[in-house]
Amino acid sequence: MINEVKKSAEQKMTKSLEAFKTDLTKVRTGRAHTGILDHVMVDYYGSDVPVNQVANVSLIDARTIGVQAWEKNMVAKIEKAIRDSDLGLNPASMGDIIRVPMPMLTEERRRDLIKVVRSEAEGARVAVRNIRRDANNEFKNLLKDKSITEDDERRGQDDIQKMTDKFIAEIDKALAAKEADLMAV
Repeated sequence: MINEVKKSAEQKMTKSLEAFKTDLTKVRTGRAHTGILDHVMVDYYGSDVPVNQVANVSLIDARTIGVQAWEKNMVAKIEKAIRDSDLGLNPASMGDIIRVPMPMLTEERRRDLIKVVRSEAEGARVAVRNIRRDANNEFKNLLKDKSITEDDERRGQDDIQKMTDKFIAEIDKALAAKEADLMAV
């Protein structure tokens, strides 16, 4: 019973951490990163598909992403999809290769992005703490039903607290790395 509660809590905390890390990749830094275009959808014969399913996405240099369409007639559609996305990018096609330069970030914009990243981190921490609360409530219910002893409940709560501390430290580490990345010029 106790191990099931711990295992369930750990799985949920892992999912919260992964969701936070995924959200961090969506926050744009000044450097080029192919993952930025993962959520850009292109009209491909009537259905919307991600850019990386109709083209090769690669880095040309530190500030430029290269997109090479697999079909010549898709170049204009891919360029339009990137321009229309909310990423603020301005692609330019050169033959069958689309160059997507990453604009420089101003100091003010960097500070705004750091605020966004910090609020995302706080949301992830709250999610982890909510999972801890739910697990502790399950332990209390098991104790009330006399399925476990008070010692088992205490040990279970201690283990959940250690797990919570570990995941919050991971969130803080990812936040610090992203902040450093954002402030790097």
